[in-house]
Amino acid sequence: MRKLVVVEFVTLDGVMQGLGSPDEDRDGGFEHGGWAAPFFDEAQATAAVQGLRSTTAYLFGRRTYEKMTGYWPSQPDDNPMAAHLNATPKYVATRTLTELTWSNARRLDGDLVSAVTDLKSRGDGVIVVLGSGVLVQELIAHDLVDGYRLFLHPLLLGTGKRLFRQADRPRRLRLVDCTPTSTGVLMLEYELE
Repeated sequence: MRKLVVVEFVTLDGVMQGLGSPDEDRDGGFEHGGWAAPFFDEAQATAAVQGLRSTTAYLFGRRTYEKMTGYWPSQPDDNPMAAHLNATPKYVATRTLTELTWSNARRLDGDLVSAVTDLKSRGDGVIVVLGSGVLVQELIAHDLVDGYRLFLHPLLLGTGKRLFRQADRPRRLRLVDCTPTSTGVLMLEYELE
């Protein structure tokens, strides 16, 4: 049975919104887009490539899928992240998209809980969720997340969409790994107990 792992770049106050570029996600008047760039270093790049080894599928929400398709399909295969993303099966939780153009992308049909439970029951390895804040909230609420890989940035933004929002009850996590980077980012890996 595959595990479902949420991979996110977050600030110390839990913001996950708009990490990549100034205009990535301005919902709610968010003005801090691109906040993660100054903290990127070789340790994070190495960790990302190592994470590809166990990843056998990706799961995206619609908005994240649309953002990803604007960049990754046109990247060369000598970029290990691009090669993996383009070749690996991708599942998209969407009610609005009917056609998916990215190679190996499939729409996740039916009830989210049933569809994700079915995905987890097929094959080995890890299903990775990147970004996809709305989807992640649903996955957490239905106890479908098995672990988290968080890149915790030494930054307080004070505003923006947060990774962990409303929770119906506490969930205990077990720390599996903690590695600091040269820029003060903590790469954290947790499993649910």
